[in-house]
Amino acid sequence: MKPAALGFRVHSGWTALVAVTLEEGFPAPLLRDRPHLVRTFTFEFRQPYHTAKKKPPDEGRDFIARVRDQAETLAAAAIQSAQSNLQARGYALDRCGLLTASAKPLPELERILASHALIHTADGELYREALRSACSRLGVQTLAVKEKELLERAGQALHVSADELAGRLATLGRAHGLPWTQDEKFATLVACLSLAKS
Repeated sequence: MKPAALGFRVHSGWTALVAVTLEEGFPAPLLRDRPHLVRTFTFEFRQPYHTAKKKPPDEGRDFIARVRDQAETLAAAAIQSAQSNLQARGYALDRCGLLTASAKPLPELERILASHALIHTADGELYREALRSACSRLGVQTLAVKEKELLERAGQALHVSADELAGRLATLGRAHGLPWTQDEKFATLVACLSLAKS
């Protein structure tokens, strides 16, 4: 079995997912998806901390926990689906790369809900943590990379300049069709870093 890895770039309630292998030292996408991490794709569920702020404290805490559990379940299903797809094609998927924010660790819930900026941060972190937890449960090793460090680290790992990296990523997109946005490009690079680390 050839090695493959997943890359994730998370948004509120969904994630860009790209599976890659390395061919001649450069990432080759194998599949891509945009799985939802909530069953009801509305603001209420996609932004659980915003929603919790409008509820009594205990209800808000319970709501966040339910959304987190659901996100982990849906993340695990997306990862298992990718594993099955790739295994049928001769690839072993046992690692992933996850893009992270540069934020400091979050404080307790009361302080989060008192700050609009922290609410936004917490909403994003909930989905990243759900993916981390789902990967751990499925035996998939996770490499976390700060998004602001991604291009520099990828360029170093692939031994290419920033301009060459941008050009080669654009070429990959033409070969694989749409969508091929910055989400897919960055998910590809972080997956590549997780493979290079192995």
